[in-house]
Amino acid sequence: MTLVAHRAELLSIPDDPHIAGGEAVRHHPDGLLVIENGHVVAFGDHADLAPRFAEASVTHWPGKIIVPGFVDAHVHYPQTDRIASHGEQLLQWLDRHIFPEEARFADRGHADAVAGFFCNELLRNGTTSALVFATVHPQSVDALFEAALARGMRLVSGKVLMDGGPPDLRDTPASGRAETEALIARWRGRGRLGYAVTPRFALTSSDAQLADAGALVAAHPEVLLHTHLAENHGEIAAVAARFPDAADYLDAYDRFGLVGPRSVFAHCIHLSERALHRMSEAGSGIAFCPTSNLFLGSGLFDIAAADRHGIGVGLGSDVGAGTSFSLLATMGEAYKVGQLRGTSLDPFRALHLATAGAARVMGLADRIGGLQPGQEADFAVLDPAATPLLARRTAGASLGERLFALQILGDDRAVAATYVAGRQAHLRSPV
Repeated sequence: MTLVAHRAELLSIPDDPHIAGGEAVRHHPDGLLVIENGHVVAFGDHADLAPRFAEASVTHWPGKIIVPGFVDAHVHYPQTDRIASHGEQLLQWLDRHIFPEEARFADRGHADAVAGFFCNELLRNGTTSALVFATVHPQSVDALFEAALARGMRLVSGKVLMDGGPPDLRDTPASGRAETEALIARWRGRGRLGYAVTPRFALTSSDAQLADAGALVAAHPEVLLHTHLAENHGEIAAVAARFPDAADYLDAYDRFGLVGPRSVFAHCIHLSERALHRMSEAGSGIAFCPTSNLFLGSGLFDIAAADRHGIGVGLGSDVGAGTSFSLLATMGEAYKVGQLRGTSLDPFRALHLATAGAARVMGLADRIGGLQPGQEADFAVLDPAATPLLARRTAGASLGERLFALQILGDDRAVAATYVAGRQAHLRSPV
């Protein structure tokens, strides 16, 4: 395949600046990203690389910044049509808005329509990979995987396991296990797709089903475990009542073999020191979802506590409780959460959490998130002058100031283009 290259300002943060400091930032003001067969061949200064790759076909992006494609560590595609639904906190919001919506995914045609829109919306916002909740219906996973496969995206998803809750959203331990096994077998090795065993949360699965989820994770070393943890005080109280012998919410999962190095827990706002220590010991990861946590009034995630215990963190949009598909906007809200907790999230670290950090939580840091040679060439082309206000604020500004302005003032308009495995998947329409 012919070499292709993109010339622009390049920025990548494959390592966590909280640990590696300034050495984590890879920045080339006039850079060249060289791609072959959908993978990165080189990432560096244009002056150094251009002579080596003179045969490459070059696309020039003057005034733009190329960053790794965003990685959304937690999002619900079936909730797309319920984004911005007024009222209630978590458990009431689920009953009022979400469960009725998810029941519609029994219809494969509806699932296909939403899945296509969802994938396009991710790409329009520069998101190339995501860890995605589907619904209890196996066809909801088929619809999403087919949409992602057609676009070449790296998505991880799975059928929700839920033998409790509304009658039209229930499976059984036996059907949930059989349908999960069938989906893993059907989609294993296809495109850039991965599977996640997905109990909704501790309250909606019986002990038998939670035990089955642990057995499924143990039986399939390639899959993730994806669920919710310690999001809301009402939810936590209900879990404590349901599992009176558990040390805490995390322990309710741990007793079923669901806490391990392939476990990704969304939210984790209200965790004890014991639970934080156990997550660190197990190598589990956290999806930090600031727009959702603020929208539902759930609380303020404590990234300093996660750091203190060495727990991996990635950013998640958590649409539909989350209020934007844009991980730029999500980074801005993460900064505000930090401000309310007395910590200031550095813009370079924010970008790391939305790229390589989230990829690491998903076990994909060797493949995506850093634009390092050998990795898949997923990237977004950011425009610091996408709006008049952004243009005015970023004119003559330092890299850090421009990046922070994009996170506070940016949205989908700031994504000039999105590339998946070196192929253009989105190009912003001219105004």
